[in-house]
Amino acid sequence: MPSTRSVPDTHKKRHAQNSVGGNCGGRQLASSSTRYASGLSALTTDEPDPNAFARAIAAEAAAVDAGFALLFFSQSLVDAAALAQALKVHAPSLAYAGCSTAGEITPQGLEEGHALALLLPSASFSTVSTMVENLSSSGMDGITGEVVELRRLLRCRAGQERAKSIFALCFIDGLSYAEEAVTSAIHWGLDDIPLIGGSAGDDLKFETTSLISNGKVTSDSAIIVLVATEIPFHVFKTDNFIPTDEKLVVTSSDPDHRIVREFNATNAAEEYAASVGTVAQALTPLSFASHPVVVKVAGEYYCRSIQRMHVDGSLSFFCAIDDGVVLSIAQPKNMVEATRAALQDAERKLGGIDMILGFDCVLRRLDARNRQVYRDISELYRTNKVIGFGTYGEQYRSMHLNQTFTGIAFGERQAAE
Repeated sequence: MPSTRSVPDTHKKRHAQNSVGGNCGGRQLASSSTRYASGLSALTTDEPDPNAFARAIAAEAAAVDAGFALLFFSQSLVDAAALAQALKVHAPSLAYAGCSTAGEITPQGLEEGHALALLLPSASFSTVSTMVENLSSSGMDGITGEVVELRRLLRCRAGQERAKSIFALCFIDGLSYAEEAVTSAIHWGLDDIPLIGGSAGDDLKFETTSLISNGKVTSDSAIIVLVATEIPFHVFKTDNFIPTDEKLVVTSSDPDHRIVREFNATNAAEEYAASVGTVAQALTPLSFASHPVVVKVAGEYYCRSIQRMHVDGSLSFFCAIDDGVVLSIAQPKNMVEATRAALQDAERKLGGIDMILGFDCVLRRLDARNRQVYRDISELYRTNKVIGFGTYGEQYRSMHLNQTFTGIAFGERQAAE
């Protein structure tokens, strides 16, 4: 079980379990730190003080001898550039990578308006990373080449034994329209290394996301992280939708901007609305979260979720779309039970779970609210020690997905001393 230490906090709500950031204007920060058996350590805060959070990260990194940190944060709480500057001042030797979010998963469950850090101890993890900038003009062959070079570098740093067990993470600008190409390019360079990740969000504003890595702050970028570890792990995904016989064929689209103008030679919003039993004027983000469409690839169905409706009745998607694509309206299963089954399966395969790093589509969060199971999902994540963030899309091996939870579960065994 993770260890959590407590101090009184009278200023903020009592989700706080440990004040890790000192004080801000005489007030205790509503922050928490949680250490796991594997040596991983999670810190969270809902205070808009990047310097205090950076000091807390530096102190915890020193305590657990962390060599790398993963950072996920709401832009409504903290500015990415301010956080990067604070880390430069307070934790100059700590390597890190991360992105902005559309909600967070903390050790206390689902949250919004938070920042969190996951510290990877050097005793158990070896890590290398790179940032690929200007995705709109980058060649995908170059990305594959960078992944191959990262693999070589990691094997040199990790040593032969640790390098036998590697996983890859990626964080991509969720407004770049490039996730499919980037995910595929990364996958080509990984050989048999499993890949998971999430698309950066901006609290459902759909304006600008932020990616940060070792002092750099950008958008239109992707971050690739390779991790070698002796800790056992299992990469998995889960969703809660099954296809129906109701088909929507894309007959007019703008693939570069993921916009569908027509389904079945009819206005896209009107045809979609009719298929789910409503009218176009009544469509909301909750409608799209509750009634996603799925596409069949290599015998398996994957969600292709709608982002929003435009005034002309066209629909923007979170995933790639093109003329001729055949989509099926999806029917929901029980989200709580489907998620619980996936977590139980991961636990069986590992013989016990220390913690889970998870990337959860923001539309699952909206759908959970709509179906009044938000608290149940939050509690399920809390009891299964899930931390991570709400995404604008998920990466799983070679695929970019929507309305899916992708995760990596770590076993309970500690690295040998």
